[in-house]
Amino acid sequence: MAKIGEHCADCIQILGEEFKEVHLWLDEFFPALGPKHRSRRHHQDAVEEIRQRWGDKAAKAAVIHIMKDCHGKVPTKREATLSGLFS
Repeated sequence: MAKIGEHCADCIQILGEEFKEVHLWLDEFFPALGPKHRSRRHHQDAVEEIRQRWGDKAAKAAVIHIMKDCHGKVPTKREATLSGLFS
């Protein structure tokens, strides 16, 4: 799993902005759940929620973040909730 600084650096390189608020929101449950936090917001539904909250470019930042953490894909919500799939 990448740290917040890595996610921000990736977005600066690709999108020209860090989108720190997006990365913080995606990883909000990490302190309580560890790697299993991905089941909460590392999926396609969360990308759409980010699009509604922060816009299309922020949704692209979310995709970059999720793909880095989830082995190169953006899972469905069902896939993300399967125990241990992305830990």
